[in-house]
Amino acid sequence: MQGFMALASRPHPNSPRKGEGLRPYRNAKEPQVMHILIIGAAGMVGRKLTERLVRDGALGGKTITRATLHDIVEPPVPAGAPFAVKTLASDFSQPGEAEKLVAERPDVIFHLAAIVSGEAEADFDKGYRINLDGTRYLFDAVRAIEGYVPRLVFTSSIAVFGAPFPDAIGDEFFTTPLTSYGAQKAIGELLLADYTRRGFFDGIGIRLPTICVRPGKPNKAASGFFSNIIREPLSGIEAVLPVGEDVRHWHASPRSAVGFLIHAATIEGEKVGPRRNLTMPGLSVTVGEQLEALRRIAGDKAVALVRHEPDPGIMKIVAGWPRNFDASRALSLGFKAEASFDDIIRVHIEDELGGKLGV
Repeated sequence: MQGFMALASRPHPNSPRKGEGLRPYRNAKEPQVMHILIIGAAGMVGRKLTERLVRDGALGGKTITRATLHDIVEPPVPAGAPFAVKTLASDFSQPGEAEKLVAERPDVIFHLAAIVSGEAEADFDKGYRINLDGTRYLFDAVRAIEGYVPRLVFTSSIAVFGAPFPDAIGDEFFTTPLTSYGAQKAIGELLLADYTRRGFFDGIGIRLPTICVRPGKPNKAASGFFSNIIREPLSGIEAVLPVGEDVRHWHASPRSAVGFLIHAATIEGEKVGPRRNLTMPGLSVTVGEQLEALRRIAGDKAVALVRHEPDPGIMKIVAGWPRNFDASRALSLGFKAEASFDDIIRVHIEDELGGKLGV
């Protein structure tokens, strides 16, 4: 927390002068999109976002001429990009690193960098250093550049909500996180809203559902099993289920996550208004319903590969997570997700398995 406290007292050239009063948030006139910065570009969502931008060659109908891809490890250079690409590796939570990233004044910044829920819970200091201090360094680096007001898209999480929950969490429900990760994201949301209100940047925060089915290998996220019990059986590999089949959760596919980011980067700020953090649409299903969708698509043989092995630690974390949402506001603003878990599985088969099952 030392870095956060140090930042709080740092003066900035864009701070209002004595007697000037607070500046209302403003939505700067959108510039011609020339330069995209993705922080967290080596992660799964970052890679898929990069692939989408490379495929489209434009954002919001405006030509992309260059992109900067950053992460703690150097992101891969996308093949066939129609624009210039620079890749960088550093720890953006270290003093001075965020300033380097925004020095060239990118027009749109996607802030995807974070350590995941399980790791943030296991390592308190690291979670706050990356997920909070790193975010504040980035926001203040933008704020320090006079006259620079980029669109900044911040990936938050449904972990900002804590029990007890209503049947469906609406847009008016308060944020009372029950994990360190959720607390870090909730603070980031408050900072984003206030910095946007003060006119330091034009921010949109999107609370992502649990992304399922995640490709690749399992990570340290406590939610990883939601993907594992689908991904591994589809490839003929055994998977472990650490919770009961009655556990209900909120999901969207990686393809939808990229769609959320693209829409958040291009939506008119006036339509969003001062409440700049939005719960993304998704699908509420139980683990049992996930397995039944797997059965419909891949058969009994695939479901038989899921081994029930209760994990009290995972069960405790999951018990405090939200289960269902009414994302009316995001839907009214044009954000879209899948209509069934069968659709989520089909997206994984199409995007990751070449349309073929391994089971």
